[in-house]
Amino acid sequence: MRELRIRVLAGVFVVAGVLSWAGARLWTAVGTLPGVPLAAPIVLALIAAVLLATALSLRARLKAQRERRPGAKGVDPMMAARAVVFGQASALVAALVAGMYGGTCVALLELLDIPARRDQAFYAGFSVLAGIAVIAAAVFLERVCKLPEDDDQNPPGAQPTA
Repeated sequence: MRELRIRVLAGVFVVAGVLSWAGARLWTAVGTLPGVPLAAPIVLALIAAVLLATALSLRARLKAQRERRPGAKGVDPMMAARAVVFGQASALVAALVAGMYGGTCVALLELLDIPARRDQAFYAGFSVLAGIAVIAAAVFLERVCKLPEDDDQNPPGAQPTA
């Protein structure tokens, strides 16, 4: 399984933000921009909380398993792999959604004198922050589930074999 690349997530965020900003400006020029839902930052924050809770749970179970504590509950490799895939998918979607709401937030900054648009700018800004929290939790989950390096193949100081 390939590791998440922060550059890819940042690229998705920036491209989605620019396209969203341009689309929002065009939509505002043609008609009325649709509202930003209040549920957007809440849902993203819930996903971040689930990812963080999963990462903390797996980290504790893996630590107990490594220390060979009696009664330690092991981690099923397939469950860990599924958690990582869920985290990676969540991070990619969160980068896209956070970029979209970031572009919308920037477009709404020129409409802050309208109270409804000011609230929507806040919702969009909080959605960006919650999307970043999802990405951070997903990266943490991926780091928790990363397998340790195989030191039996390469003793310390030796060159790795191809």
